[in-house]
Amino acid sequence: MTNYGHELLFGGFLTPDAGHPEQVVARARLCEQAGLDLVTFQDHPYQPGFLDTWTLMSYLAAATSRIRLAGNVLNLPLRQPVVLARSVASLDLLSGGRVELGLGTGAFWDAIEANGGRRLTPGQSVDALDEAIRIIREVWAADRRGGVRVDGEHYRVVGAKRGPAPAHPVGIWVGAYKPRLLRLVGRTADGWLPSLAYLPNGPADLAGLNALVDEGAAAAGRDPAEVRRLLNVSGRFTGTGVGFLDGPPRQWVRELTDLVLEHGTSGFVLGTDDPASIQLFAQEVAPGVRELVAAERAGSTTPAVSLPPEPTGPAGDPTEPTGTAGPASGRRETVRAGGVAGLAVTPTPAPEVRHSDHRLWDESTRPVAPPAPAGHVYSPQAQAVGGHLVDVHDHLRRELGEIRDLLDQVRRGVVSAGDARGVLNRMTLRQNNWTLGAYCAAYCTLVTQHHGLEDDAIFPHLRRADPGLVPVIDRLEQEHVVIHEVVEGVDRALVALIGDPARLTGLQQAVDVLTDTLLSHLSYEERNIVEPLARYGFYPGQL
Repeated sequence: MTNYGHELLFGGFLTPDAGHPEQVVARARLCEQAGLDLVTFQDHPYQPGFLDTWTLMSYLAAATSRIRLAGNVLNLPLRQPVVLARSVASLDLLSGGRVELGLGTGAFWDAIEANGGRRLTPGQSVDALDEAIRIIREVWAADRRGGVRVDGEHYRVVGAKRGPAPAHPVGIWVGAYKPRLLRLVGRTADGWLPSLAYLPNGPADLAGLNALVDEGAAAAGRDPAEVRRLLNVSGRFTGTGVGFLDGPPRQWVRELTDLVLEHGTSGFVLGTDDPASIQLFAQEVAPGVRELVAAERAGSTTPAVSLPPEPTGPAGDPTEPTGTAGPASGRRETVRAGGVAGLAVTPTPAPEVRHSDHRLWDESTRPVAPPAPAGHVYSPQAQAVGGHLVDVHDHLRRELGEIRDLLDQVRRGVVSAGDARGVLNRMTLRQNNWTLGAYCAAYCTLVTQHHGLEDDAIFPHLRRADPGLVPVIDRLEQEHVVIHEVVEGVDRALVALIGDPARLTGLQQAVDVLTDTLLSHLSYEERNIVEPLARYGFYPGQL
């Protein structure tokens, strides 16, 4: 077992598609909302089909509140080291310490040269990276006396002023595959960030490559544990296992756990733009790997399955749903190993307060799920699966509450621009109609993604598992269509608001209708499928 002692890190690797910038932002926010630690982007400044990575990261630093950001990896030949060091430090200060520096030597030399960069041989590119890392660290060392002086073959700095220093110790993570560069990683970097797809023999190559990093660290008098080992991964979530990272989430948990324990990998960055895969990776795979690894590191061979944590606010403190969006969420009692008869998950009650006179369906005609089998025993894992739907819905309720609070503040004008800044920063918003609209639009995207995941995967599984649920599933899918129309109404109101800032009332009315329909739907869904989910799971074979 290899243990470099680093806490586990899970992230997303998104395509910076210039043709759909709003989708890139929405997916980055989804990574944060789903609970990932990190969101990263490839950096090809010569590629006009991509958003500029540094500009995108700067925008997202203001559009998010918790998730860390990194290039994966930044193209050093087209990014001058002193300027890059100050850019990283500045964004780290502005974001509250949420930036890491992924660096690469460059690869597509025709394109680099066509855009003003210098063509380098493989050996020269390693030397250039070595010099650049020295320069970056010197610029960040703002407490040292004198200017930065590095008389290198590729970069020459003669007395540049130091600073600013980053808000936190920024990790320099290098993408590397060849022996000389791997030894350089061990000598000078904070992390090694390869892509599994580029390893000819897959995970079997990690041991030998790790040894080269360790060798470089030892030669420089460093502890090899100072270098975090990360890995870009890709794969498919399927019902049955087909190959490595090609199967159900429980298979991913086992295979990624093996990489942690055998090779010391402590960071996994999933390359996907699929919202459902992002959610499964964040909410199923990451917690499972963390739990198994923690148990192994503690010396336990039979880890207990824990319930998902209570929802938390941006700062990590327990929180209730905000504003007037709805009642308190369902609560779960702690379930000990061995299981209990009866489900310890309480569905969220239907909202008592309605904000609109619109009634888009007749709630009295809703079918009801068959009763649970008498005396059925729910294992801890089953309890957690049943509670997971409530957790997801709690997040939707909290976000909706924040939107309602913000709309109320804007409508009443009771908060000055200066006083509102702190509140809005915590909500990753700014006090203007355009970013208010962007926040509402991102929320509508989140609702649509959640319903799409249910319609495409969860509901078909429940139909097959229990024919008695078919009328309920049919009704839930019908309500999804209605809610989609309501979401489109919010979108139309946002467009009208952008054209005329005085039309805030129309947006308020649209959000009121969304509040009433969505909260009613979420409560109905929990009352009828939380218990079946605890018996059948979200997908075949989960339980």
